[in-house]
Amino acid sequence: MPRLTLDRETRLVLDEMLILGSMVEQAILNSVDAFRRRDVEAAHEIVTNDGRINDKRFAIENRILILMATQSPLAHDLRLLSALLEVITELERIGDYAKGIAKVAIHLVDEEIPVPFREISTMADLAISMLHRALGAFVNEDIEVAYALPQEDDKVDDLYNYVSRKLIETMINNPSTIDHISQVSWVIHNLERTADRVTNICERIIFIATGELIELDSTDDEMESETDQASSESS
Repeated sequence: MPRLTLDRETRLVLDEMLILGSMVEQAILNSVDAFRRRDVEAAHEIVTNDGRINDKRFAIENRILILMATQSPLAHDLRLLSALLEVITELERIGDYAKGIAKVAIHLVDEEIPVPFREISTMADLAISMLHRALGAFVNEDIEVAYALPQEDDKVDDLYNYVSRKLIETMINNPSTIDHISQVSWVIHNLERTADRVTNICERIIFIATGELIELDSTDDEMESETDQASSESS
């Protein structure tokens, strides 16, 4: 019976993690859309809803801790539950990124500054696509996806660098925009960090399946080297 209880409760926790992931994914996409449309009402709603994301994270964390305390999980089960604690923390922080983007949208609502919205939206779409697939891979313990996904971070980084150059050009050509452009820089920073946190989640997938904590990198050679070393730190 304890084994059945642990399996059932773990499945429920995984379902709750996916719900939290969906909330966070939508928050990022909505925040970028609110920023693009200068929609203050939508931005305020995202800021308010961050409290719901936090509450969901803490509720899941409490449920995991109760399982650890009452079901005495060992080996794979313990790795899974401890990895879940890490993943819901990553998700909550991504939710904070969405709130940060929404706050920028509120601050810049009346400012007319040239912003490469298409590239920023593409960054958001790529990062959220990576996140969605990482969460699916986490549930399925898909190591192949866990190793492959961090390679896609290069696309996000390329867009980040492109937009950064455009923003710098704008500041050089019009110094009066420096303060506002600096806030826009936080938008792309948050999206770039979202993709980075996907890599952290992928590291936890490998930990569940193998028991090894490794540091994944977007460069193949470096990734293989880090795998051999089995680093104990997440990026």
